[in-house]
Amino acid sequence: MKIENRFLKYISFNTQSDPYSTTSPSSTNQKELAEFLVEEMRILGLVNVQMNEYGIVYGTIPSNNHHQGDVIGFIAHMDTSPDASGDNIHPQIIRNYDGQKITLNPTTSLDPQEFTDLKKVIEHDIITTDGTTLLGADDKAGIAIIMSMAEYMFKHPEFKHNDIQIAFTPDEEVGRGTEHFDLAIFNADYAYTVDGGDINEFYFENFNAYQVLVDITGKSIHPGYAKNKMVNALEVGIEFDQLLPLNRRPEYTEGYEGFHHLNHMQGNCEKAHLEYIVRDHHFLELKNQLNDFKRIQAYLNSRYGYELINITMHEQYLNMKDVLVDHLYIVEQVELAMQDVGLNPTIVPIRGGTDGARLSFEGLPCPNIGTGGFYCHGPYEFVSITMMKKGVELLLRLIRNNVYNKADMPF
Repeated sequence: MKIENRFLKYISFNTQSDPYSTTSPSSTNQKELAEFLVEEMRILGLVNVQMNEYGIVYGTIPSNNHHQGDVIGFIAHMDTSPDASGDNIHPQIIRNYDGQKITLNPTTSLDPQEFTDLKKVIEHDIITTDGTTLLGADDKAGIAIIMSMAEYMFKHPEFKHNDIQIAFTPDEEVGRGTEHFDLAIFNADYAYTVDGGDINEFYFENFNAYQVLVDITGKSIHPGYAKNKMVNALEVGIEFDQLLPLNRRPEYTEGYEGFHHLNHMQGNCEKAHLEYIVRDHHFLELKNQLNDFKRIQAYLNSRYGYELINITMHEQYLNMKDVLVDHLYIVEQVELAMQDVGLNPTIVPIRGGTDGARLSFEGLPCPNIGTGGFYCHGPYEFVSITMMKKGVELLLRLIRNNVYNKADMPF
């Protein structure tokens, strides 16, 4: 099956995760794609294929070389972001993109002057949205790459390899992708998440991440008689946010610069609730950001004369670089394989997290590889079919180099 047809099939499943759900997976429709993948994996000759009760899919491409070489794993996630609709997607295929503005619909367009990554895909075949939904390349492009790799290996038994482990997870977008991941079932020496952007980029460091919840208890008084009595929790919430460093908001940061992001606020005069995500590649800098929240809490509580602000902090994930520095061999193998297939390897810090971050700390070293997807989580998302094809070649080269130490590829 052509990789674009496989990708288009996967994005026909609406698999948005739900950040407020307490179930696993957070949305039941993720299991519909999981069931489809289980069937496809069995057709392609994988063994030990299963979906557990939490919607995680596992399978093994069995060794055909008497188990020579490392057992490598590949992982992608099935869910799409709750930030934009993933329902009723209408993809548009553009062949041999000419570098000009792309009209998605009468009111929405992709202009390379604004969306500069379009300049990277000139003369590529690409897939865009119709401007009303996200596309789902994050991370169904990764699934398509892994499954196209599996199809190649099924059709080419002369391609020798040890066991290859494959897993597809739900709920990565809401930080729960590895919540029920079973390392014993997966049973790989190391793995790669296929969940990035430009296929020339690879990633072995990510943000340290915390969630900060700010709960404010005001004093609700009839507004006609409120002078010197009312404390409006919503107004205090606005004040709290404005006391945080302005230059630490995401719209002012890039590269290794960390941020705090107010991503949800609700309430009334009596009660207000603010939700932040706090990110930095350096853990000490992250701690400094968290201390900003504590200092503002103390200041406002003192100013208003009672404990009106309560803060709760939750660790979400940590920087996998702190683990992978002891496993640089698997990072170097990516760079070598990328060079072998004609890519220009570029190490990029992830301004986010991946399933690989948690898995690395749980004992499975797991850097990340690109997919060719850009501007995810919204209607400006697009993916390069050309890069996805190169992604298949890259995974096969990683496997081949591991077994034959740079023997020529059989294609």
